Amino acid sequence: MTRNLTPLFDPKGIIITGVSSHPGKFGFVTLHNLLTSGYGGRVFAVGREPAEVLGHEVLGSIDDVPDGAADMVFICTPQKVNEDLLRAAAAKGVTAAFFAAAGYREAGPDGAEAERRLVALADELGIALAGPNGQGVVSTPSSMCAQIVAPYAPAGRIAIASQSGNFVSSFLNMAHHTGVGVSRAVAAGNAAVLGIVDYLEWFADDPETDVSLAYIESVDDGRSMFERLRPIAERQPIVVVKGGATEAGARAAASHTGALASDDKIFDGMCRQAGLIRAGDVEEGFEIAATFATQPVPSGNRTVVVTSVGGWGVAAVDAMAGSSLEVTALPSDLFDAIDAMLPPRWSKSNPIDMAGGETRDTVPEILGMVAGHPDVDAIVFLGLGIQSNTAAMMRNGRFFPDFGLERIVGFHERQDARYATAVAEISDRTGTPIVVATELADSHPDNPGPAAMRAAGKMCHASAGRAVRSLDALARRGAWLHSRGIKP
Repeated sequence: MTRNLTPLFDPKGIIITGVSSHPGKFGFVTLHNLLTSGYGGRVFAVGREPAEVLGHEVLGSIDDVPDGAADMVFICTPQKVNEDLLRAAAAKGVTAAFFAAAGYREAGPDGAEAERRLVALADELGIALAGPNGQGVVSTPSSMCAQIVAPYAPAGRIAIASQSGNFVSSFLNMAHHTGVGVSRAVAAGNAAVLGIVDYLEWFADDPETDVSLAYIESVDDGRSMFERLRPIAERQPIVVVKGGATEAGARAAASHTGALASDDKIFDGMCRQAGLIRAGDVEEGFEIAATFATQPVPSGNRTVVVTSVGGWGVAAVDAMAGSSLEVTALPSDLFDAIDAMLPPRWSKSNPIDMAGGETRDTVPEILGMVAGHPDVDAIVFLGLGIQSNTAAMMRNGRFFPDFGLERIVGFHERQDARYATAVAEISDRTGTPIVVATELADSHPDNPGPAAMRAAGKMCHASAGRAVRSLDALARRGAWLHSRGIKP
């Protein structure tokens, strides 16, 4: 049964314990982040004695919180006082608790016993317990950043559940960099009550979420996880990054969360059977999730590469080797239409290498024709931003704006922004995924090409290989759903 986590992700009011005026303390940071993110619910800061912090009243006790005014408590206080605080919060109507406090199972036998007591108490009080030893929870639909660290994230459709708070931060940083935003994010910590699967079950029913992204270090009950994850995966894509895949990594995971990592080969097989998309690392995991959040799932694997110059297209085709993607031959009618638009030096095959022969409207028109063709399932588009890259050197050179440079620079910059806008519009209109790659996404993110992709909320990959990996995940997802008679 899916747990009700609405008070955790969309609380009407939050109590924060351990708030003081010290800007290095967790209570202060959590209060600061919550107020800064624009959370609209009521916030009750509780400290050792009444005071004012960040212009906000600090209460001396949870007893001073009005009954029913808060349904979530964020615990930043030492382990020895937390059971009493949880009872006091429950008496005020709190039904969800996030424990940033450490000193539990990860701290040894005494901490493990304290965690057992905490779990029993939460069960007795009917409280959904997140943590302990967790970083926090983010919910952009509620403008809520209840975390002991930064960052917050732009709003989007990716929900994150992680057994490592550090990787929550990593994913949120990637959301900032790419412009592909996040709906929810939670660090499970020790996962004493609420585990990764509990969050994934709730995300699958969340109207704000299109794809879930999970970082997992340990698996307590593999059979139970498998049986719960498969029906979730039929409803929503789940991208998984697994830590502790090596023997050394497993030892590190044990010291981190106090749990043992699972056998990696068994875990890999479970992912395949359950329909999970396993990523090789955190960066790949976010990029795949971002692609799911911003692209339609293709109905097949027939892929066309469109590029302004040849080398990038070769790299994309090489990257497809060993993937599920097929470098499909150009249908004759599509070939004829493209041949009429490009100069004779174009590649006359897939990849479609325009060989620098594009004019003002060529790129949007070719992308539209390819995406709309019934024998094409997906597109890889390479070369975005190259015109603006040349324009940047002109703009920053000593001859600008004379000699006609101002006009051509403006043209190049408008064209790249136009191409990015066209990619988003054509993909949305045709239902054909168009993954885009340019190293400028990392090296010059303010280039008008990748900048316009980011403004449109679309993923722009930094290499053809990375774009192909994400597209392959989309295609494999489509094939898995098709094998079960499920329409993407």
